[in-house]
Amino acid sequence: MSKKKRRDIPHFKTPIIETHCHLDYLDQADLEITLAKSRQVGIERIITIAVSAGNLESVMKLATSSANIWGTQGIHPHEAESYTPEVDAIIRRNAGHAKILAVGEIGLDYYYDHADRAVQRSVFEQQLQTAIELDLPVVIHTREADDDTRDILKNCSTSLTRKGVIHSFTSSLALAEFCLAEGFMLGFNGITTFNSADNVRQVVAATPMTQLLLETDAPYLTPVPYRGRPNAPYYLPFIAETLAAIKEVDIEELLQQAYCNSLDVFFSGIQERQATTPAAPG
Repeated sequence: MSKKKRRDIPHFKTPIIETHCHLDYLDQADLEITLAKSRQVGIERIITIAVSAGNLESVMKLATSSANIWGTQGIHPHEAESYTPEVDAIIRRNAGHAKILAVGEIGLDYYYDHADRAVQRSVFEQQLQTAIELDLPVVIHTREADDDTRDILKNCSTSLTRKGVIHSFTSSLALAEFCLAEGFMLGFNGITTFNSADNVRQVVAATPMTQLLLETDAPYLTPVPYRGRPNAPYYLPFIAETLAAIKEVDIEELLQQAYCNSLDVFFSGIQERQATTPAAPG
């Protein structure tokens, strides 16, 4: 019996910015295919995210390898115990490059507890301070850590003028409302298409259109109808369709607002930074 054909990926008029994925998890052949397929369905720019001391330089290399790829620099809470003054120096040096748009992925994860919670909090606070000093937005990961995330952000969000995004938002509506009131964006991905994710869809419904971002977190969290396959930026149109349905707006309206939001958070001031940025390494 033949397999049921999955729906083709739609291609809309408005270009899409992928605000969170991990391109360095792909080998070179898969990367080239991913970039080509993404262009074909209107993915205009891709932001690939750093998570560990071991991939800070690989993200830099990717971000400077293509006009359409950008990056971040930061240490994920799972890797908090590897954060050292030497790692901080690398983050600060690389973050001065115009192709690096934010400090991240940083935050707290009490679900897996791969790092001591006190260390996670300290490293989160230190990297928020880095973002404040460098005048960059942040990409925040928070899981099962609502109270501490809120308390830490309370102490610094006024100084964090570029704000940023709480990515892959799956936390409580109360945390969402706090972060939105503080001026942060919320990032939504393939989880919004999962049958079990009514709580996330509730947060989407409560999020102003002016404060939502599209992301995949590829190669993880593949949306319906392609669950079971590795995720990729070219699946973003399915996520956009889901958000538009939840918000009860036309898909192009959703895409246009998400595009503007992405520019506002990550790409504002790029021209000024490019004028003072040193040449790409190597």
